Amino acid sequence: MEEASAVIDQTGGPASWPCVAIERRHKDSLVEQIVAAISSMVGSRELRVGTKMPSVRQFAKCNGVSTFTVVESYDRLVTLGLLSSRRGSGYFVARQDLPATLLQAAPSAAPLAIDALTPELYSGVSEALPVGAGWLPPEWYGEDTILDAVRQAMKIPANRLRGYGHPLGFPTLRQHMAATLGDELFPVEAEQILLTHGATHAFDLILRTLTKPGDTVFVEDPGYSNLLSLIRHHGCIAVGIPRGENGLDLDLLAQQAALTQPKLMFVNTVLQNPLGTSLSAAQAHRLLALAEQFDFWLVEDDIYRELAPRGEASLAAMDGLRRVIRVGSFSKTLSPVLRVGSISASSSLIPELLRVKMLTGLTTSEINERAVYHAITARPYRRMVDKLVTQLDAGRERAMASLRDVGMTLLARPRGGMFVSAGWHDAPSPAWNGKVIADLALKHGILLSPCDFFMLRAPEAIWFRFNVAYADHPQLLNFLRLICRQ
Repeated sequence: MEEASAVIDQTGGPASWPCVAIERRHKDSLVEQIVAAISSMVGSRELRVGTKMPSVRQFAKCNGVSTFTVVESYDRLVTLGLLSSRRGSGYFVARQDLPATLLQAAPSAAPLAIDALTPELYSGVSEALPVGAGWLPPEWYGEDTILDAVRQAMKIPANRLRGYGHPLGFPTLRQHMAATLGDELFPVEAEQILLTHGATHAFDLILRTLTKPGDTVFVEDPGYSNLLSLIRHHGCIAVGIPRGENGLDLDLLAQQAALTQPKLMFVNTVLQNPLGTSLSAAQAHRLLALAEQFDFWLVEDDIYRELAPRGEASLAAMDGLRRVIRVGSFSKTLSPVLRVGSISASSSLIPELLRVKMLTGLTTSEINERAVYHAITARPYRRMVDKLVTQLDAGRERAMASLRDVGMTLLARPRGGMFVSAGWHDAPSPAWNGKVIADLALKHGILLSPCDFFMLRAPEAIWFRFNVAYADHPQLLNFLRLICRQ
């Protein structure tokens, strides 16, 4: 057994750093032992909220480990919500009232580092079969409509090439969006719509505007993977609210809200990613009531609504943009290449969001926004979306049948959309888990999205999110049959 000597914290932390016991012959890795030790110290209040951790170099020198080991350990603790990272300041103890399941899982089941698979899952340049990706094959979209819209956008008047464009975004597109939202969901003025570089940019602007490091932010668990990384990047504490076949665990949400006083919550009302389920009207009403009771914002990630059946619950429509901020995008019905998203919010909030947008990146691309406008106002657009929904419905049924045939169980039956999540009841272990299987799949030319990618909690089973356009591909099914025989 090797024990660390005390480290004097010269930066406002405790008078001395508690010793961490590391056993190099232990079955758990050095990272797992460090995570377990610090988790225990936080849980027992030996390390209190706000305590500054030793720097990576201090910790490495004190414990006789590499800085790489410390970085991975701290990153896992941030993932678990035990530490927060503040750029230029270091790492701090974030909280001590985490659910017991997280603390119990810390030693050996830390979630997959989100950034590990991000380039392959978002770039589209990998040669691997994109089973875990969030885009559809180009032929599923209306290629002619999109290409014609891009050509129209390139005919931008010469006088529009001299400026950056309207700070809120292309006015004609915003006016069309306001009219469409008014007809289908809720009344909104064009000045209440702010255009962004896609939905993730919208989330970033909202976090920059409404939160500060150390604030609590609620997310769905499982939920959108890139959002989890973004919340941590801003130094906020992500708290997962379980979501399953029947929606959100609203009783737990109420308990956590009373304990943590969240600043805001991100929620997919319709066709949630990765489950494909939608909230009932009753759940949506109760969620709004809880947001009112505990005074937090609701950010409605509404990017899949055009792919959903009409009449699904809309938080923005129920609330009238008083406490709800709606985020939209055109990437799921047109193309991910056209990076155009939107924020619809109250008139009092839009000016501050606009100020942050201009500070961090100036205006968005008017050419992209013009292309979107030409595409969605073209006569074939509605038929194109209807055809896409039909293709998705057929692909989803094939995917569910194929996955069942190879011995997998669905997490939930989707109500529509692009994804099916399925797996096995096997409990993950260090030797056999979603990350291990995804790495093995990549060697077989298949890009998978393991459950760790979407979760804050340590997963109790092994599952994956499957893109329905590729989930019945023979290459994938042969690989899954091989895995089932392991």
